[in-house]
Amino acid sequence: MTASVWVLRGGWRLPARPFAVVGIVNVTPDSFYDGGRHWGTEAAVSHGLTLAGQGAAMLDVGGESTRPFADPVPVHEELSRVVPVVRALAAAAPAIPVAVDTVKAEVARQALEAGAVAINDVSAMGMDPALADVLAQYQPGYVLMHAQGTPQTMQVAPHYEDVVEEVLRFFEAKLAVLTRFLPEDRIVLDPGIGFGKTLEHNLALLRAVDRFAALGRPLYIGISHKSLWKGLLGREVGERLPATIAATAVLGLRGIAFHRVHDVGPCRDALMVAAALGGDR
Repeated sequence: MTASVWVLRGGWRLPARPFAVVGIVNVTPDSFYDGGRHWGTEAAVSHGLTLAGQGAAMLDVGGESTRPFADPVPVHEELSRVVPVVRALAAAAPAIPVAVDTVKAEVARQALEAGAVAINDVSAMGMDPALADVLAQYQPGYVLMHAQGTPQTMQVAPHYEDVVEEVLRFFEAKLAVLTRFLPEDRIVLDPGIGFGKTLEHNLALLRAVDRFAALGRPLYIGISHKSLWKGLLGREVGERLPATIAATAVLGLRGIAFHRVHDVGPCRDALMVAAALGGDR
């Protein structure tokens, strides 16, 4: 039975049912979809508050692009981007929990001190092992994500014998390590759509989301405006909102709990319609 709540730092409990929409706040000049659109603290905070007003259950702040072939960002630069935004959002929207999308222990630590309550780590602690110490000390919510390779290498030649089985085994192994110092109820799982996967790998994982229920933890899925919609439909960046909305509704019907999106309002509407028409799962 998949858990019905995600426990975060500071006593936050984010319900997984019927769904929760997580709004993306990119404080970067080079993110694949909205890079530079909300550049700077004031613009990013304003955007985050807009997403909160549209019904976001959480805001996910990122200061380093993880798109394919993106350049790494130095720690000091990522800190200067992320920490002021986290602090301002935590103060301006105290009813909305804030997560930080980072692979760096020091960024995670300072963001948690500034008011973040969860860490979204695309590397599964693989890029900065010291992140484990931060998780053990602060006990935040944690997004455990699967990726094959790094942003600089992951889309060069992704290969799996069986992508679903391999991602399941990855989660089982990582959970066995993580739960030594972080309670299981603080962990959600992200299969990493677009992170070291071809179109067919992505579709196979999305078709098989029910199989991840056996792990007992909710899924945290990011399919918003991603390149799989170009591969499937030929849609370029800026033309992928209908596909994002449709996929979000289908995943809602499949019982997915946490939906990380750029367009909170339309995706939340789609999930509400899916919940109303689909009945209880």
